[in-house]
Amino acid sequence: MNGTVPIGIGLPQVFPEGRNSDLAEIATFAQKAEETGFESLWALEQIADQGSMLEPISLLSFVSAVTQQVRLGTSVFVLPQRNPIQLAKSLSTLDLLNNGRTVVGVGIGHGDDLNSAFGLPRGRRIRRFNENLAVMRALWADENASFDGDFYKFKNLRMSPKPQQRPSIPIWFGARSQPALTRTAKLADGWMGAGSSSVSEFGEHIKLLKNALDDLDRDPTNFIFSKRIYLAIDTNQNRAEQRMKAFFAHTYGDPEMAHQVAIWGSQETVFERINEIIELGANHVLAHFVFDFNEHLDALAPLVKQ
Repeated sequence: MNGTVPIGIGLPQVFPEGRNSDLAEIATFAQKAEETGFESLWALEQIADQGSMLEPISLLSFVSAVTQQVRLGTSVFVLPQRNPIQLAKSLSTLDLLNNGRTVVGVGIGHGDDLNSAFGLPRGRRIRRFNENLAVMRALWADENASFDGDFYKFKNLRMSPKPQQRPSIPIWFGARSQPALTRTAKLADGWMGAGSSSVSEFGEHIKLLKNALDDLDRDPTNFIFSKRIYLAIDTNQNRAEQRMKAFFAHTYGDPEMAHQVAIWGSQETVFERINEIIELGANHVLAHFVFDFNEHLDALAPLVKQ
């Protein structure tokens, strides 16, 4: 097992209907993960969709107050649906609250079905994504920012305070298609393979991304290649399968997705599968538990202590 690759952990964030979010559980989990040596804690975003999920910036603000060193990431904001000026301000504030520990994951989303709910026209998602990203970086970097785009225009706009991390909070993309991976190579600081993608798909995507980085003469050793993995360590295969399928039914509306993308089994089996992902080129792994959070922290701890 490669013990040099940083391991992040998904926070307890998805609470099925009828169960209230447990702040004490979240705080205990975050502190234990930090003490154990996990590199980062991560939150998903899902504003209006299948499951019940805490909003990520609010959640990470809470976690910022109960941790000291562990990095805190979001994966991913659907950037075309966000107002970049408001999002830049919120993320800048978060980065100050946690003393420069923020990582921001962004993506273009899967379609325009929710655009009318957000007061947005259909189409031009890529253009909106690129422009929103440029607006955020300009506001973080420039004392008085100016921008002349299709959607946003301003002169000498001052956003203060700036993030702790200068000139920009690190931005990782979520991407799968060839054009999206090319865009990632050009604009991002890192990339995270989706939890809803398989290990074999991750291998194909990382090849495409490395080729795109090479075409741009970007050094891949200075780029983050990460993978979110939904996993369960349990010697009872049937129990793990049923609980994993229940999570995917609640969160994605498709229980059978568990068979396509999740990993479960004994500690040895799960560690071997994580090592497969590292051997494919991952230099960061995000392990995402969906039940028995503290028990899974203990089970995965040997991986971060090697």
